[in-house]
Amino acid sequence: MAAGNTSSVTEFILAGLTDKLGLQLPLFFLFLGFYVVTVVGNLGLITLIGLNSHLHTPMYLFLFNLSFIDFSYSSAIIPKMLVSFVSKKNIISYTGCMTQLFFFCFFVISEAFILSAMAYDRYVAICKPLLYTVTMSPQVCLFLLLGVYGMGAWGALAQTGNILFLTFCADNLVNHYMCDILPLLELSCNSSYMNLLVVFIVVAITIVVSIVTIFLSYGFILSSIFHISSTKGRSKAFSTCSSHIIVVLLFFGSGTFAYLKPPSVIPLDQGKVCTLFYTIVVPMLNPLIYSLRNKDVKLAMKKTLGRITFS
Repeated sequence: MAAGNTSSVTEFILAGLTDKLGLQLPLFFLFLGFYVVTVVGNLGLITLIGLNSHLHTPMYLFLFNLSFIDFSYSSAIIPKMLVSFVSKKNIISYTGCMTQLFFFCFFVISEAFILSAMAYDRYVAICKPLLYTVTMSPQVCLFLLLGVYGMGAWGALAQTGNILFLTFCADNLVNHYMCDILPLLELSCNSSYMNLLVVFIVVAITIVVSIVTIFLSYGFILSSIFHISSTKGRSKAFSTCSSHIIVVLLFFGSGTFAYLKPPSVIPLDQGKVCTLFYTIVVPMLNPLIYSLRNKDVKLAMKKTLGRITFS
């Protein structure tokens, strides 16, 4: 019995990504490769920012936290997912399932708000360059990070609490590769419209607040860029923002498609593919996007490799 006798289920079986036996081993190595790239890329970016003093600026503080978040929620999902490819039954305890759900929600919601903080940072850097040091002071950066992780905690508690009060009867097969909200709601004996409404409200607040902040920031940025007389200045401003715009489109596009459309429009099997994109593909691509398109990161990489070579 778990969650204060509200459920007769003590464990769940994760159905995984596919039940086709011929695909299990290739998919195992594919996603293992994804995970290795994600870990190396994000931990590498964290290390570069930590070791190079010229990257100790607000922009890279937020990038440091983005990499930490990407690494963390990939690690909360992919290792357990890999088990489903090499075992007959991928069993997860009730407590383990709720823990995975909490950390998944915490880090995904935190990512939405860290992207908003990064957009605000770019707005200040481009539109108010003379006030940048004052506006993005260490105290302001700390306040923004507390807001990011505070909203992550609020969303995770709301979503996990929503599931904890449900009753799970006989069926314990979760039609997913992880403990996600919608498959668990579908599995419950007593889920109602109110439970689905809680999911929608938390996701809508997260996406709307983040997207509005990002759109307003980039609206002011574009207005400021068009007032720059030199072509070189415009190009530099666009280059500064392009990596962030790509990441925002990838993350919010797949997240919105997965959660803000009704299940009748997107069946759970298709929802798995959407979730796969922003939980596994996006965290893998983020460090590549920011490192390959960023001169400061490339320079830091050369310096760090130079130190290792000559030490």
